Amino acid sequence: MALLLKIVSPERVAFEGEVESVTVPGTSGQFEILANHAPIISSLEKGEVTYTAKDGPKNLNILGGFVLVKKNEVSLCVEV
Repeated sequence: MALLLKIVSPERVAFEGEVESVTVPGTSGQFEILANHAPIISSLEKGEVTYTAKDGPKNLNILGGFVLVKKNEVSLCVEV
């Protein structure tokens, strides 16, 4: 089962699609989100978001933001 990831910034939608996993720079440290992850809302710090899409791993440097995980949908609202 895949995750549906949407990464939005004030300027644009940076990514929207299915991924296998997402790693984010949480306030208390980096953590990975996989399929069937428990629901969570967390703030994000400056760092790197890494996700594995169908065409391979991708990276996005962020200045901060928030992540919401609910029912295999991951929404990132970030400042890039």
